[in-house]
Amino acid sequence: MKRTSIELADGRELIYFDERDDAVRDEIDRRDLPPRPVAGELRYDPLVDEWVAIAAHRQTRTFLPATSDCPLCPSTVDRSTEIPAFDYDVVVFENRFPSFNHHLPAEPLVAPTPLSPLRPAAGRCEVVCFTPDHNASFAALPHDRVRTVMAALADRTAELSALPEIEHVFPFENRGEEIGVTLSHPHGQIYGYPFVPSRTRAMLAAARRYADETGGVLGSAVLAAEQEAKVRVVGGNDHWTAYVPAAARWPFEVHVVPHRHVLDLTGLTDAEVAAFAPVYLDVLRRCDGLFGAPLPYIAAWHQAPVRHPDRALSYLHLQLTSVRRAAGKLKYLAGSESAMGAFINDVRPERAAAMLREVTL
Repeated sequence: MKRTSIELADGRELIYFDERDDAVRDEIDRRDLPPRPVAGELRYDPLVDEWVAIAAHRQTRTFLPATSDCPLCPSTVDRSTEIPAFDYDVVVFENRFPSFNHHLPAEPLVAPTPLSPLRPAAGRCEVVCFTPDHNASFAALPHDRVRTVMAALADRTAELSALPEIEHVFPFENRGEEIGVTLSHPHGQIYGYPFVPSRTRAMLAAARRYADETGGVLGSAVLAAEQEAKVRVVGGNDHWTAYVPAAARWPFEVHVVPHRHVLDLTGLTDAEVAAFAPVYLDVLRRCDGLFGAPLPYIAAWHQAPVRHPDRALSYLHLQLTSVRRAAGKLKYLAGSESAMGAFINDVRPERAAAMLREVTL
């Protein structure tokens, strides 16, 4: 694989990840772009001990453009896009409308109240284009391309983790308008947070309690329990197991977990990366076969925070969740979920796993 970094017209970084070592990337971005936005605000909520990002400039971001205006397709002779090349394998670039970035405001920020500290939303937001084909999907990618995507995510995890302002690196894919996708071209994102998100903090707290009580690794114990139970396992091979968790929050939720205790994407071996594609693509294709239409989903990589004292207790895994609960029906986060964070699942996890296994591919 060849990695080539270039600078876009407004100074943002773009990186080509090419499967051929002889690829030449000498295209120049000649667009006349407006200046990059400065970082928004991070406001602290003392009631729940969480940071909230205020990024008002994102209100003007591109929203569901026509295919002919897609900014993630390759450029053509007649139209320049975010990607100057006429073709590509995998591309990662800084988001033009970032929730977090490293261009800090010149004026000092004033806290809204003494109990709500304020600081710049310093960090990094990147877009990951999986394929130049606008009408493709991750499920349709060949195994080699999945390996290239994984290599790109590991590269970005390592590089973003080295930045002093980054505390957690989160790669993810949103798919489907039901999820809130604003660009339909197959792509993911990477958030470099300047704090450890509350979900990760909760997972680490649970892992710490388990380690203190048993001396073991919680992620390893959960995986072993699901493998022994078998009833919720959807698929797997020598390196990965895909299962519906026993306490799934969503109607359809699958965790894809490495058999070896790995902290983040940079720790996967070549064999583990190669073995990921068959398992994950099988899961995605089964998801799309559930109701005869592409399933909207969020694919989220949970990995260790950069500098947390309990980093070693983290366990890398991919969490796939969907708001689809039946054909023509969505799971809405209403009062209990949105206000109280207490999930109510309409589908038994054992039934969801059986439905996925029963899909004919």
